[in-house]
Amino acid sequence: MSVEPLYSVVISTYNRGATLRGAIRSVLDLDPASPPHEIIVVDNNSTDDTRAVIESMIPASGGRLRYRFEREQGASHGRNAGAAAARGSVVVFTDDDVRATPGWLRAIDSTFAAHPEMAYTGGPIRPIWPQDPPDWLTDWFWSPLAILDYGELGLEIGRLPFRCLVSANLAVRKAAFDAVGGFDPRFQHARGAVTASEDHELELRLLNAGYRGWYDPSIEMYAEVQRNRLTKAYHRKWAFDHGRAFVRMTPAGVLFDGHATFTPEPPDARHFLGAPLWMYRELLRDIRRYLSLLRPGKRQDRLWMQFRMLTELGTLHEFFVSRNARLPADSFGTSGSFVAARESVT
Repeated sequence: MSVEPLYSVVISTYNRGATLRGAIRSVLDLDPASPPHEIIVVDNNSTDDTRAVIESMIPASGGRLRYRFEREQGASHGRNAGAAAARGSVVVFTDDDVRATPGWLRAIDSTFAAHPEMAYTGGPIRPIWPQDPPDWLTDWFWSPLAILDYGELGLEIGRLPFRCLVSANLAVRKAAFDAVGGFDPRFQHARGAVTASEDHELELRLLNAGYRGWYDPSIEMYAEVQRNRLTKAYHRKWAFDHGRAFVRMTPAGVLFDGHATFTPEPPDARHFLGAPLWMYRELLRDIRRYLSLLRPGKRQDRLWMQFRMLTELGTLHEFFVSRNARLPADSFGTSGSFVAARESVT
């Protein structure tokens, strides 16, 4: 590559040789007017043909495509390894099952040019369906599919309401990424779980460190939806695991609103089996709401309430199993900003 890259596109992959080629090809086929960039594909200790797929595409990449191996398992480790190897001033994270639109990187560049005060940006992720989705799978249930759409207008990412940009389509200025310590592996997928909170937690630290983010609908990406994610069983599992991930982001003695702010628990807060009593009351209220929906014409509402209750059960479960092992507030990267974050929200 004769020109130093301004952008470093990082793809961390594990045993996805079958889909990886299409993802890499979509980035190699970006609009020729795209800003100078490199593509770093991190092989996260794969056991399939991942390395062969990457290396077979390097000769025709014009020097843009680079291979890196990361033995430590987990998407956070892979993404951090890619960022560490990045030569660009902006690291652009995406996944091994996505398809970039031709103008994707130009849109990122234009957004940073229009909003130079922003430290990170991203945009919508559209679905590539493997088949017609079931009729119940409306946009209410897009989060488990990593599909994202915050509308047709650009908006600043704030603490309230917080909007999480998914790392399948996330660009971060490298200086800001390094300053907050990158992705925290404690928040990647737990064993057996189908969801994680590493994206949310990274952006929470960025916001609480004083950095700002921007959503722009022109930064468009497409992602393949896996067939198993079209089932209610998958969504039920995701809801329960999402509740567990929520608790892992909640330090001991702290209340987390699920957006990007923390407040200390009241000194007289009461707990049962590790969880605040108000969470049990909330679950009981939702059970009553669910029972009130057991009538014709309310199927979609019942399903949504079912997933909500499963999230609450996952939350209570994680509070119980971690009640003697919760990390103290000062062990979290965000802990130094708890008070500042609380006081800055009006």
